[in-house]
Amino acid sequence: MKFGVVIFPGSNCDEDIIHVLEKIMGQQVVRLWHKDHNLQGADFIVLPGGFSFGDYLRSGAIARFSPIMQEVIQFAARGGNVLGICNGFQILTEAGLLPGALLHNKNRKFICRNTYIVPQTNNSMVTAQIDLQRALKIPIAHGEGNYFADADVLKSIKDNDQVLFRYCDEAGNITDEANPNGSIENIAGVCNANRNVFGFMPHPERAADALLANEDGLAIFESILTLTKA
Repeated sequence: MKFGVVIFPGSNCDEDIIHVLEKIMGQQVVRLWHKDHNLQGADFIVLPGGFSFGDYLRSGAIARFSPIMQEVIQFAARGGNVLGICNGFQILTEAGLLPGALLHNKNRKFICRNTYIVPQTNNSMVTAQIDLQRALKIPIAHGEGNYFADADVLKSIKDNDQVLFRYCDEAGNITDEANPNGSIENIAGVCNANRNVFGFMPHPERAADALLANEDGLAIFESILTLTKA
């Protein structure tokens, strides 16, 4: 499978995700510069974490207008699979490819620590192979990770089974105490109605190597590859 990783000025997790996809998962990866208009035949597009354009205005608000996003939007409209991690998630919401918005963390501070998330559905490429009772230990690093959706949008994504992950404790319990940033109903990630665009704030690429003493993030990448090989 050929993955395309989009690199914006300020991306800082691009090499992390490339390492996991290439060296650990054994996949072909191409680097896509934000000014390009060519997705180089990629089968799956990834928008990595970082601080695109310095997070000026709002996180992802400027990157959303990068030339390559025209191609990403068209790719997604044709049914192509797109994943946004952290800043990538923010960019996808700014581009209208995912519902809701990412606001400043409730405590107004940048948060960088391990969290636990639990999958909410098996009806998505990124969660299809993960036990719904399994809490994954995945780090976060963001200042604007507080997921928000108004009442109508929230009802829609819940009715359509679009919530991918919720923040939880180590035992998988979804509690207020386990919510690191104030996200509505502990939501850590969502997909679009067509189930081909995915976004979440935690960084699975930072929990996918034995050298880091945490491989929980591999479950997400294995799920993607299992379905694409089926």
